[in-house]
Amino acid sequence: MANHYRNGLKQSQVTVVMVPFPAQGHLNQLFHLSRLISSYHIPILYVGSATHIRQAKLRIHGWDPLSLTNIHFHEFPIPSFLSPPPNPNASIKFPAHLQPSFEASSHLREPIGNLLRSLSLTTRRVIVIHDSIMASVIQDVTSIPNVESYTFHSVSAFTIFLYFWEAMERPFAIDTKILKDLPTLEGCFTPDFEKFIYDQTDFLKHQSGRLYNTSQVIESTYLNLLAKEQISDNKKQWAIGPFNPVTVRGSGNRWVHECLEWLDKQEPNSVIYVSFGTTTCLSDEQIKELAVGLEQSGHKFVWVVRDADKGDVFAGGERRYELPKGFEERVEGRGMVVRDWAPQLEILEHPSTGGFISHCGWNSCMESITMGVPILTWPMHSDQPRNSVLVTKMLKIGLVLKDWGRRDELVTSSMVEEVVKRLMGSVEGEEIRRRAAELGGAVRQSVAKGGVSRLELDSFVAHITR
Repeated sequence: MANHYRNGLKQSQVTVVMVPFPAQGHLNQLFHLSRLISSYHIPILYVGSATHIRQAKLRIHGWDPLSLTNIHFHEFPIPSFLSPPPNPNASIKFPAHLQPSFEASSHLREPIGNLLRSLSLTTRRVIVIHDSIMASVIQDVTSIPNVESYTFHSVSAFTIFLYFWEAMERPFAIDTKILKDLPTLEGCFTPDFEKFIYDQTDFLKHQSGRLYNTSQVIESTYLNLLAKEQISDNKKQWAIGPFNPVTVRGSGNRWVHECLEWLDKQEPNSVIYVSFGTTTCLSDEQIKELAVGLEQSGHKFVWVVRDADKGDVFAGGERRYELPKGFEERVEGRGMVVRDWAPQLEILEHPSTGGFISHCGWNSCMESITMGVPILTWPMHSDQPRNSVLVTKMLKIGLVLKDWGRRDELVTSSMVEEVVKRLMGSVEGEEIRRRAAELGGAVRQSVAKGGVSRLELDSFVAHITR
């Protein structure tokens, strides 16, 4: 493999090295970005541990990674790490059980440094695009003259702007509407992970620019605030999202998931999709309340019922959620429970899907926005509480199911039932769905030729190949 990609890169003027953070939502975004940049005939090296590269390739959806000959993978050994199960009863819902895999990946500095030095000898310019939380791993770029690094922020412009602005002690005034009802960061992270993020900060100073998986169509206000000199330090930024494909049906997938066949038989906008991503672990009591709420709502649903990822997703031994006795039999024909990896992009694109109960991870938000599907927000940790505000209060394309201020309380079945009915069976819900569809159309248009996100991607590629 090493010789194969070296031969492929030998004549290259510019090579891009992608350095993702080893959690699904981060691996996924930089893998999608690899596809976009590779379409300009630029070779890509996607680097990481063997486990995490295997995970990224196995779970990508909307396109076939084997179909692109100029995306190469470079696996590096990392120290073995513990892969404990998640704790469904933890007071802070951040996936603390993944911390050992994060720490192990910080050992990639030396092999990545060696790779960059080697590439720099045969390539006019090496471009490193790294997750902001992997800045320490690529710190050696400053000692190699023809290597440039660009920081990818994996969250919304709204969230990252507020993070910078508050950390800098509010260096300029902003519209007070942005600050109204803004959730606290309390409970979003564990102390260990806060330290992990803080330790990256010094290494972000040497970046040549920033990349965002968002669009001017969605977040122009916050992108303009990020571009202010006090925050940008006069570094360039590009908003080139959505990274995910905007059309996926008939994208050449070899098989069709049974939930898509089931959706084919349902009425347009009649099904609510329920999924909490890869880092959420619900208690047995919460699972029961959610099940009863979905059943009592009377609306159709597809519910992905799976435990949070372990650090090594191939380690096995996942906890199987127990649903209320007789639940699946009672909702047969009206509800579908999916316990394996669900094709989320295809589900959201499907015309029968009319709403999404989501944890508000930025991947899920961008995919839902792209496909024009309104979101019922149930944030769990990290950037999710503020993404919930962006979706419901700023963009007005969703409803709050769980308020962050009540994060320690159980979401009852009646709360689930009430909010599902509001979205799926009211005039208010119809208006929210109309706005979501309108925004989705504008976002899809933004990545077409001449669209604002496509022009920003063209601009970034022109910049790195100058």
